[in-house]
Amino acid sequence: MKGLALSSLRVGKKYRLINFGDTNEFIIEQVVGSNDFAVKDLLTLERYRLKDLYKFGKGKDFEIRELES
Repeated sequence: MKGLALSSLRVGKKYRLINFGDTNEFIIEQVVGSNDFAVKDLLTLERYRLKDLYKFGKGKDFEIRELES
């Protein structure tokens, strides 16, 4: 796994997650459990849980990076 660890993510910060070739950009709105967060997609403004993005596994390209504000 490259990039940031899930435990280092912070509320109010923007991140990019890459997994199985899909790219998602989001802002963390709330911590809802151990290594799970309520997030808002920056492009669609949809709200979901971060674990929903990798519930089917983490690919070889799994990476989380902080976006510049």
